[in-house]
Amino acid sequence: MSGNSALVASTTSASVVTERLRITEIFHSIQGEADAIGWRTVFVRLTGCPLRCVWCDTQVASYGAKHVCVTGGEPLAQKRCLILLQKLCDAGYEVSLETSGALDVSAVDPRVRKVMDLKAPDSGESQRNLWSNLDHLLAHDQIKIVIASRADYEWACAMLVEHALVQRCMVLFSPVHGSVQPRDLAEWIIADKLPVRFQMQLHKLLWNDAAGH
Repeated sequence: MSGNSALVASTTSASVVTERLRITEIFHSIQGEADAIGWRTVFVRLTGCPLRCVWCDTQVASYGAKHVCVTGGEPLAQKRCLILLQKLCDAGYEVSLETSGALDVSAVDPRVRKVMDLKAPDSGESQRNLWSNLDHLLAHDQIKIVIASRADYEWACAMLVEHALVQRCMVLFSPVHGSVQPRDLAEWIIADKLPVRFQMQLHKLLWNDAAGH
């Protein structure tokens, strides 16, 4: 995918100072989450995040496909991320943005699929949820709630009702690897007949959190 490498290179080139980004790495893998799960995807992992969730993973390696996921860290911590997202869309890529939900998403190009976290209490960062972001979500976007305990699950269920989340976009419930048994979360969802999508992180099932995947 020489077009993609050229685009990212120009965005980070020393000659284009106004559009430089701090990129940890670019790598090629299988998307493990959200509605693009299973697609070959180029991941552009930007550096840095103002949050400190207890299970954050920042690992990466090489590249090449039509799906591009801009992730981090927290990509929106760098203002020029918005330029990168726009240019990737202009170049014809299917673009998704993984964001913590703590920073304003209103200026994100509407062609981008936002995969926005709502931080549950066990993340240690639930007070950082920027609830006004919900008003800027489009039908193709997704809300992801990562669940580490039954208490997190109960909180997530309350948020579904309080903020009418399902009426806004797709809602994903995901178990924290090693904290909640996936089967338990699946059975809670079934028992409560929730209109949410259960997901596991496919890349962790395939590669056990190995770098570059």
